[in-house]
Amino acid sequence: MKTFVYSAHAYDRPFLEEASGKRHTLIFSEEKLTIDTARYALGFDAIAVFTADDCSAPVLDKLYAQGIRYIALRSAGYDHINLHHAAQLGIRVAHVPEYSPYAIAEHAVAMLMMMNRKLLDAQLLMKLQDFRLDTLTGFDIHGKKVGVIGTGKIGVAFARIMLGFGATVLASDPVQAEEAIALGIQYVSLEELLRTSDIVSVHCPLNETTKYLLSAKQFLWMKSDSIVINTSRGAIVNTRDLIAALEDKKIGGACLDVYEREKGLFFEDHRNDIIQDEDFLKLRGMKNVLITGHQAFLTREALTGIAATTVHTLDCWQLGYKSPHELHADESFTRNVNTTHTKDPGSITVLSI
Repeated sequence: MKTFVYSAHAYDRPFLEEASGKRHTLIFSEEKLTIDTARYALGFDAIAVFTADDCSAPVLDKLYAQGIRYIALRSAGYDHINLHHAAQLGIRVAHVPEYSPYAIAEHAVAMLMMMNRKLLDAQLLMKLQDFRLDTLTGFDIHGKKVGVIGTGKIGVAFARIMLGFGATVLASDPVQAEEAIALGIQYVSLEELLRTSDIVSVHCPLNETTKYLLSAKQFLWMKSDSIVINTSRGAIVNTRDLIAALEDKKIGGACLDVYEREKGLFFEDHRNDIIQDEDFLKLRGMKNVLITGHQAFLTREALTGIAATTVHTLDCWQLGYKSPHELHADESFTRNVNTTHTKDPGSITVLSI
């Protein structure tokens, strides 16, 4: 299948090429999909896109007019595509429901430990040959309460690590995962979780229910020294309310791998640009905020899984099968249950996130 791959970077191209072999013609571009760059896909059967790409209705209209009938999302999340409009046009869409939950869970833990134990400050002082410890006091994770919002595979993987530290883990999720219950994790309301947790880690998808799930009201519930971790989607946290909560010392700190307005910012080189986003600049300048550029997924294992699933979808479509990873207009994030699918070459059981 002739596929134009948008938002392709040096880190993921080799994995896609290896997974594809000679079965598909993949043309790569670092350009994001926009209404202007949609023309690049003229003459192709399918496109493969990432989270920064624009799959809104006007873009889909232009793609359809050029002959695109298949869109492979190289991500689990699909908040960047208008599924209803794609269905109306007859464009088939698939995502990567599962790759490596450990990649994101472990990155969340790494960010937590870097902030808690002041590792960036310690490294800077080391380079300055200032070996005083006066500003580097952290706290034990052991014995603390850790709140996990969303107990899909990533949330449960993060919870397991926290249990390994000796923490007590609370969870909030409309769907209670059997695996979480078996681990002794207690499900509570979001309010109770936020009021009692020393650390809060977000592992839920972005949809109408979860947008701004953490806003001013929720930050008022939290402990004044608590740490928020978000490795899911930026808009789950209200950025301006977060800044206000940090400035007013309503919470202790934030670890962010995602940002509400990251499109056009993350995944790109802005060394010669003047960034105009005042909220981002304010967050970046805070000593109690740690930001990474949406890199939590970036492990060899995760990239291998993303590429394999993406190419498997292309295989199915090329042979006339339905991909087990296809999304529909009424798709919802139902987690921790097996999804049924039609037979296909190399049929596999897919778990939702």
